[in-house]
Amino acid sequence: MKKRLPGFILVALVLGLWELASAQGVVDPVSMPRVSTIFSSWFESAFDGELLAQLGPTLWRIAFGFGLAVVVAVPLGLLMGTVSFIYRLLEPITEFIRPIPSSAYIPVAILFLGIGNEMKIFVIFLACLFPILLNTYGGVRGIDPVLVDTGRTFNVSRLRALWQIVFPAALPSILTGMRISLGIALIVSVVAEMISGNSGIGYFILDMQRVFRVPEMFAGIFTLGLLGYLINFAFLRVEGHFLRWRGVPNEA
Repeated sequence: MKKRLPGFILVALVLGLWELASAQGVVDPVSMPRVSTIFSSWFESAFDGELLAQLGPTLWRIAFGFGLAVVVAVPLGLLMGTVSFIYRLLEPITEFIRPIPSSAYIPVAILFLGIGNEMKIFVIFLACLFPILLNTYGGVRGIDPVLVDTGRTFNVSRLRALWQIVFPAALPSILTGMRISLGIALIVSVVAEMISGNSGIGYFILDMQRVFRVPEMFAGIFTLGLLGYLINFAFLRVEGHFLRWRGVPNEA
C-alpha cells in the first residue's frame, strides 16, 4: 500500500483542485459540481439504496459474460497453440472479428437477442473472448519446447501434457488476458446498459444525466472508477496466488 501512496496523493490533489475550481467559478459549477457535493450525493444514493441497487445487475452480467469467455477461450487457445489444424481453422475468422470494436456488436446483438440480459451478456462474452484467446495462444507458443519434449520422454500422454505442462507454463499469459478482459467487460457492460437498459450502473449514469441530477451522475461515474480499481486489485491478488511459484512479489 505504501508504494501506491504517491498515486493516492495525486488523486487527492486533482480532486482538491476540482473542488477549488468549482467553488471559485473557474468551471461551471452546474456542469461540474463541487467534489464535496458529489460525495454528499454519493453517500445519500448509497445509503438509500438507489445507487447500490444498480451495481448488482452490472456485476452479475460481467461475471456471467466474463466467466463464459474464460470457459470457451482458454481451451480454444490451448488447442490453437498445440494443434496446427485448429489454428489454421480458427485464425482467419479470429483475425476478422477481433479488430471490430466491442460496441459495434451491440446493434446486431439487439436484433437477435432483444434488449434483455441475454444481449448484454453476449456482448460482454464476445468482447472478453479474444484477449483471453490470443493471450492463451501466445502463452502456449512461447513455451520452451524442452518442457514438452521432456514430457514426451517420460511417455506423458498428449492430453495429460496439455493439462500438466502446457497449461501451467502458459498460465501467466492466460491471466494477463483475463485481466485485460475484465476492464473491457466493465466498459462494454456500461455501454450496453446506456444504449438499451433499465438497470445497471450505466443506466443509472445516463438516467441521472437525463433528469439533470449532475452530482448523482458524477457519483455513478466515481463508482465505476472505484469498481474498476477494486476488481483489478482483487484480480491481482488472485493472480499472485496462482503465480506464487514464480517467486515474484505481489504488487497488489
